[in-house]
Amino acid sequence: MSDNIRPAPYDTHTGYLQQQNRVLRNTYWLLALSLLPTVLGAWLGVATGITQSLRGGLGLIVFFGGAFGFMFAIEKTKNSAAGVPVLLGFTFFMGLMLSRLIGAILGLSNGASLIMTAFAGTAGVFTVMASLSTVIKRDLSGMGKWLLVGALAIMIGGIINVFVGSTAMFATIATLAILIFSAYLLYDLKSIVDGGETNYITATLAVYLDLFNIFQSLLSLLGIFGGERD
Repeated sequence: MSDNIRPAPYDTHTGYLQQQNRVLRNTYWLLALSLLPTVLGAWLGVATGITQSLRGGLGLIVFFGGAFGFMFAIEKTKNSAAGVPVLLGFTFFMGLMLSRLIGAILGLSNGASLIMTAFAGTAGVFTVMASLSTVIKRDLSGMGKWLLVGALAIMIGGIINVFVGSTAMFATIATLAILIFSAYLLYDLKSIVDGGETNYITATLAVYLDLFNIFQSLLSLLGIFGGERD
């Protein structure tokens, strides 16, 4: 073969960047798609009242059983054609679980505006963290263990408060959840940008859970401090 027609060597750096961009793009598309079954699940729950009986210990069992069951299934199917439908099934389930809170907020005279405010606030947090994830050059992988500890503390505190029923404790947990899951959102997005996460289904699941917890916590706080009754 003539030296003049020798094939160009593969640019590993360009290939790496293309993979990163592909994972990030697919994650954003799937995240947007996941909102549809979430809204559908929330609407169905509010319209039928199917989740109204899920209170106290029963609610915890159904929520954690369903959520962890779906997450296990997502992990098992993330590299197959079934991965996306399983993830969307999970987001539908999460919408159902959110419907009790949505229904309670809609019972307030300004409920619809509170929901829109919470949605706008969550979108704002996402925009800021997505921008920061592309600007920050520092490796944030060390944040993972501390964020996990914070998330577990919030989960344990939330379980305890299901039985205690303290409004002050609930508001404190919700405030901490917004802070911790906003940081988790930055951590997860930075992992995608840096190439630490290469599976877009796993990436979508992580980002979705961050946004779900931010929205739920923000809506709860708005309901406590900004809710108006007739």
